[in-house]
Amino acid sequence: MDKDKSIDHQLRATWQAVAKLYNEQAANRGSTMATAFVLLNIDADNGTPSTSLGPLMGMEPTSLSRILKAMEDKGAICRKKNPDDGRSVIVKLTEYGKEMREVSKGYVFQFNNKIIENVTEQDLESFFKVTSTINKLIADKKIYEDIN
Repeated sequence: MDKDKSIDHQLRATWQAVAKLYNEQAANRGSTMATAFVLLNIDADNGTPSTSLGPLMGMEPTSLSRILKAMEDKGAICRKKNPDDGRSVIVKLTEYGKEMREVSKGYVFQFNNKIIENVTEQDLESFFKVTSTINKLIADKKIYEDIN
């Protein structure tokens, strides 16, 4: 199959280009795309239980632990005991973390707006429909159901 006609190749190549773009912008601020992603997934007002962050972002606990440690060292987050469950921790944004969260949101909005300016509404609806279908087929384990 021609790689330019391969759905998985196009998804991977596009995501790698987006990730590179976001990482370049984050690097200008001494950060990473992964850190920005975490900032955007922490509840800005109440914080988020650390055990919820990994599943929320589809990230492995060891990778997330490394990122959280770096964010704590930079003063973007702090960890507080969960008042509802003493065994778990709530990850909260510091004032600096909230500022960086707003910066990250700005980059996401700018990216989305630029795409919207250059793609028709119909094409964008088709894109979301296709990606939704792909995600549903994968979640429902329908891709390789005939193998095995």
